Amino acid sequence: MLQQTLTSAPGLGVQFWRLTKPRVVSLIVFTAVIGMLLASPGVPPLATVCFATVGIALVAGAAAAFNCLVEQKIDAAMARTRWRPTITGTISTPQILLFSGAVGGLGLAILWHAVNPLTMWLTLGTFVGYAVVYTVILKPATPQNIVIGGASGAMPPLLGWAAITGDVTFQPLLLFLIIFAWTPPHFWALALYRRHEYARAGVPMLPVTHGEAFTRLHLLLYTLLLVATTLLPFATGMAGRFYIGAAGVLDLVFLGYAVAIWRRYSDALARQTFAYSIFYLAMLFAVLMVDHYLPIAHG
Repeated sequence: MLQQTLTSAPGLGVQFWRLTKPRVVSLIVFTAVIGMLLASPGVPPLATVCFATVGIALVAGAAAAFNCLVEQKIDAAMARTRWRPTITGTISTPQILLFSGAVGGLGLAILWHAVNPLTMWLTLGTFVGYAVVYTVILKPATPQNIVIGGASGAMPPLLGWAAITGDVTFQPLLLFLIIFAWTPPHFWALALYRRHEYARAGVPMLPVTHGEAFTRLHLLLYTLLLVATTLLPFATGMAGRFYIGAAGVLDLVFLGYAVAIWRRYSDALARQTFAYSIFYLAMLFAVLMVDHYLPIAHG
């Protein structure tokens, strides 16, 4: 019995790790850290950055695990999610609830005691927004699920800013708006080439409820909105010339993909657009960071 437990423990650990959606959480944590760096004129306190990063990552992982638990039926119908432990049955519902509660509670405790209460409350609100409002209420009810629910996914840089300053000003709200505008074209690219799976799962994603052509047009329109939103940091003086130059190149490529999808759709093109959208967001925030520490950009 002991030998069996020791042998299965690493496998169980890997299964719990997969439930936290580490690739998604890594982008969340990255944008949160950029928010922390942008909130300070110099280098922010290392201890605060570390505690805030760990706390936000833990809560994000807990929300992802809860999402997997709620969406078992949907995941079973999707090729990209059939491998999840909630589908293979290697982890029980009580185990996932306990894991999510323990990990999320630990993350919130770290934020409360080692960072500041505002960051903890905002992170808790983000958890509820994603795990409950989006996953439980919006996703099965409306094709606008990703537009409304995108607010929770846009919170990380605002959380990072609050962790350093203990306040929320217009600058982190601009970062919030960028991710909020980015989410629909990012996710609709995925929904387009996975539309048959979403239809089979009974999820009212836009391509399922309104058709491919309608979704392609709205992907283009939201990409135009995103491009306009990325101009705001420069227009408000938050970012300088280096940012606007690099952002312009990133925007043009994204817009090129959106126009191509609108005019001559293919599943392969939608896959490429989805992949680029992830690269785009990571690079845009990296450029913001470099611009922040590059005096010539503001000269």
